[in-house]
Order: sequence, then structure tokens, then C-alpha cells
Amino acid sequence: MELIKYIFLGFIQGITEPIPVSSSGHLLIFQKLVAGFDNIDFELLATITNFGSLLAIVIIFRKEIFRLFKSFFGYLGSKDKKLYSDYKYCWYIVLATIPAGIMGIIVTKFNLFDVLEKNIKFVGVTLLITAIFLYIIKDFKGIKEDKDITLKDALIIGFFQVIALLPGISRSGATIVGGMFRKLKRKTSFNFSFLLYIPISIATSILGIKDLMEAKIDSNTIILYLVSMMVAFIFTYIGTKWFRKIVNEGKLIYFTIYCLIVGFLVILFLK
Repeated sequence: MELIKYIFLGFIQGITEPIPVSSSGHLLIFQKLVAGFDNIDFELLATITNFGSLLAIVIIFRKEIFRLFKSFFGYLGSKDKKLYSDYKYCWYIVLATIPAGIMGIIVTKFNLFDVLEKNIKFVGVTLLITAIFLYIIKDFKGIKEDKDITLKDALIIGFFQVIALLPGISRSGATIVGGMFRKLKRKTSFNFSFLLYIPISIATSILGIKDLMEAKIDSNTIILYLVSMMVAFIFTYIGTKWFRKIVNEGKLIYFTIYCLIVGFLVILFLK
């Protein structure tokens, strides 16, 4: 039964991490819906499964990551104008990460969202907010490609990522919405959103190492956490590939309907 619990939670984290429905919000929902999770450290589990999701996204975007690294350091060494667009793109990823990074430290240090994280009704409300924004941008196609992204675009998308720190707000959903508001093409917005996820996720994993080292976990529980991480890896990989197809086809309305239904059900029936 314990193994099934951790497989189930790894699945929830993995499949909801890349799609715009909030992985943290769904973990809170299932805590309320399903009995028997009281003995699980959800904060630690989220850190470990997040690492599995990170690995999946790095593998999916490995070609883009390699190209950007090569161009960044290549431009530093040669000042070749052909590499400048990718060099600039790398800096925009860094700058777009800063707002959420700073706010994340503040939120963690002062426990700003402790009350909200315990209020399942708030998750229902934020799912409805997500549905509204996804509906607004459902028909957006955009005109900007990677080379057309500006500093202002990057910073605004970065501030959308700050909003995703609220429990129940999807990070991928918020940043893709931000990108589309800035007239980025669907593919461009998707790629920027997921490349933006990588530095934030790396920082989260590094900060989580301290908690992992301090946690008193027996060898059996460590195995369960690793199983959960592997399941999260598999389903984040599948979910990201699927979500990219949905975004490129302009079918975000599916997630609008889903968030509306789940949001209303949470508000009406969970407490």
C-alpha cells in the first residue's frame, strides 16, 4: 500500500507539472480526497519529485539547451553576430527568473503562504482564475519568435511566474499566458516557459538538498521517494510532449474546461 501511495503521488506530480492545472494544487486536493497520506512529508516529496520532472524537461529540451550554451559562450569568445540572438535569449531567461527567485526566498523566509496552503477553497479559486486566463488567450497566435523577444517581454513573463507562487496557480500556465499576452507565438511562448522552468527548478532542488539531508528517513522510505521521483520523471516527459502538441494546436480550451470543473467542485465540496 505504501508503494502504491508513492507511485500515485509521483504520477500526480509528473502529469500535472507541465500542464496548466497546478501540480501543487492537485497534491493538496488529493491530500483532502484520499485518506492515509498523513505520514508523508509532502514538502520533501514535492522537492524530490520536482527533480524527476526537471530531468524529464532537460531531456526534452536538450538540443535547445546545448545550442544556447554553445552560442552563449561562443559569443563571449568571438562576438560573432550570428550568435548574438541566442546569447541575448540566455540573458532573458536569467532576468525572467530573478523576480520569482527573489519572491520565492521572501515567501519561504516569512512563511507568507502558510495560511493559503492550508485553505483548499483558495486552490479552487485559483483554478478558476487559471481557467479565466486560459480562456482569454485560447485563440491567441502571436507574431514574435525567439529572436523577437525583448527585455520587457522577458520581465513581464518573469512577473507572471511570480503569480505562480500562489498555491493552485500553474507555473507553466502563468508563463505561457504571459508570453501570449506579449504576442509571442504559441511555440515560442511554450519553449520560453519551459526553459524558464529549468533554473527555478534547479534552485528549488539545491535548496531542497538541505531539507533532505536533515530529514530522518530510513532506507525503505528513501526507496519509496526514489520510486515516486522516477514515476514523476516518466509522466512529466509524457505530459510535456502532450502539452506541447495541445499548445501548438491552439486547444487550451480543454484545460479551461478542466480548471473550471475542478475549481467549482473544490469550492463546493472540499473543506
